[in-house]
Amino acid sequence: MGKTLEVIRTLEEIHHSADALVDAVGRLEALLQEQPKKEEPVLKLEDVRAVLAEKSRNGFTAQIRELLQKYGADKLSAVKPEHYKALLNDVEGIGNAD
Repeated sequence: MGKTLEVIRTLEEIHHSADALVDAVGRLEALLQEQPKKEEPVLKLEDVRAVLAEKSRNGFTAQIRELLQKYGADKLSAVKPEHYKALLNDVEGIGNAD
C-alpha cells in the first residue's frame, strides 16, 4: 500500500505543477496581448528627398538616378511610397563601401 500511496502523491504533485504551468502561460499570453505593437513611422517624400539630396551633394547623383530607375521612376516623386524604405536602404549603401 505504501508504494501506491507514493505514486498517487507524485501524480497529484505533477497535476498541481501542470496546473501552475497552464496558469503561467495564460498570464504570459495576456501580458503579451496588452503590450501595444510599435508601428514604424511612415516615411514621407520629404524624408526621402532629404537623404537623396545629401547623397547628390556628395557626388552620387548618377547612382541615385540608377536607383530611381530600379524602382521604375525617373524622378523621386514618381517612386511609389511603398518603395521608400527599400530605396533608402539602397541609398545607404552608396558611398559606404570600403
